[in-house]
Amino acid sequence: MEQIRKSAVLMKSAIDEQEMALINQHTLRELSADEVFTFKLAASNNQIDRDWERFTDAALEKMAELYVGKPVIRNHDWKHGCQTARVYAANVVAADGGVKQLILRCYMPRTEGNAETITAIESGVLRECSVSVIVKRVACSVCGANQREAICRHFPGRIYDGVTCHFDLDDVSDVYEVSLVAIPANADAGVVKAKRYGGADPEPDSQSWQDKALLELEKNRFVMEGQNNETETD
Repeated sequence: MEQIRKSAVLMKSAIDEQEMALINQHTLRELSADEVFTFKLAASNNQIDRDWERFTDAALEKMAELYVGKPVIRNHDWKHGCQTARVYAANVVAADGGVKQLILRCYMPRTEGNAETITAIESGVLRECSVSVIVKRVACSVCGANQREAICRHFPGRIYDGVTCHFDLDDVSDVYEVSLVAIPANADAGVVKAKRYGGADPEPDSQSWQDKALLELEKNRFVMEGQNNETETD
């Protein structure tokens, strides 16, 4: 199943004894506060984004559970040498207006090799990130159809009977990593993107557009499986 990528933002983080205790659950020896650099990641929320998608509250809670212990890498490059930091804690924070925000707390060792990255983060030069997740349900807000299983004829951002269509991302099955990136990745590759943005809109009476969308899905799945196999052999 294809991963969905969403952009996020880095924030400042403070270290205390409680935070160090959480960090040291992931280390082979106990580290001190002066040996680590920490930052927070405002990873995702339950608001409709520019792709007309939103994570459900349940999806955010599941992501908070699954992201603990996951790596922070560079540019979605899954090679070992690109691993930079690790998520040591996560929670969902409520804000005004019913907004819920997934916050990931991350740490990296203060080493010579990480000095440039730390400087870039502290100076605000490196502040964008992208998270990669797998969801089993992408529900249309108009008809409720799960785009992972059935393809409806509603398009995100369009208005149907006074209702603006969007897709709810739900039933998170896995999270891969968080990437520090120069330009945050948009959601891509998957049933929704292959069918919705992979070319011209289908003709209303076309009988072939669904077959083309399913073929595109199979192509995406094949590419993703190839990437996973390559990662396993590295």
